[in-house]
Amino acid sequence: MLRVLAVDDEAPALGELLYLLRADPRVRSAEGAGDATAALRRIGRALEAGPEADEAVDVVFLDIHMPGLTGLDVARLLAGFARPPLVVFVTAHEGFALQAFDLKAVDYVLKPVRRERLAEAVRRVHDLVHATTAAPAPAAPAAAEQVPVELGGVTRFVSVDDIAYVEAHGDYARLHTDHGSHLVRIPLSTLEERWAARGFVRIHRSHLVALARIDELRLDGGATSVRVGATDLAVSRRHARHLRDLLMRRAGG
Repeated sequence: MLRVLAVDDEAPALGELLYLLRADPRVRSAEGAGDATAALRRIGRALEAGPEADEAVDVVFLDIHMPGLTGLDVARLLAGFARPPLVVFVTAHEGFALQAFDLKAVDYVLKPVRRERLAEAVRRVHDLVHATTAAPAPAAPAAAEQVPVELGGVTRFVSVDDIAYVEAHGDYARLHTDHGSHLVRIPLSTLEERWAARGFVRIHRSHLVALARIDELRLDGGATSVRVGATDLAVSRRHARHLRDLLMRRAGG
C-alpha cells in the first residue's frame, strides 16, 4: 500500500485531495503539506529513514503554483536524489505538461480533481511501486519514458515504446502509434535529440522513426523509402546512407 504526501498551498484543495486519496484502498497513509518548504522537510525525513521505515514516502502529489518554490522546483530538487519518491502533478493549469514530461512525472492531473481520474493516477503509481519492489530496481522509478498528450481535456501519457514514428508540424509533432496519433507541442528536433538513445532516427526533415518499427527499406529509381506498418515514408538523400548502415548493423549484416 502507498504512503502519500500531498502538497498544496490552498487548504480546501489540499483537504479534498487528501479525502480522495485516503478513500482509495491502495493508499496506506496520506499526509498533507501546505507549502514546498514543509514538503521538502518531510521528504528529507523520509529519505533519511529509508524505504522500509514508517516515515517513508512513495509518491508526492504536487500542486504547481505555490508561493516560494513551485511544484516544478520541488520535482527538480527531488530528481537529484538517488531514490526519490515518485511525483504526480495536480494543477489547474494545462501549460506545464511538457515540464512534467521532462521531470519524469508519473501523471499530470488537472483540477478540479475527479475521483476517477485520481484513481487512475494512483493505479499508475501503485503499479510502478509494485514493479520496483518485486524485481531489481531500475536506475529510475519510471523507466518507460512517457509523453503527455491532451485528449478531450484530459492529460494522458503515451509510452515512447508505443510510438512508431513522429511527423513534424512546425513547432508541434504528431506521434503515430498503432492505435492512433497525438499532436504535442514539441519540435521534432527536440525529440530527435532526446530519443536518439531509444532507437529513433531522423529519415527526413519531416519524420523521425523508431528503427525497430521499420519493416522494409525500398530503393526505387534512386529514391529511398521505408515501410512502417502500413505507412510508406520517404527517406531524404541526406539520411539514406546513414539509415541503411543502421539497418544493416541491426540485422547483423
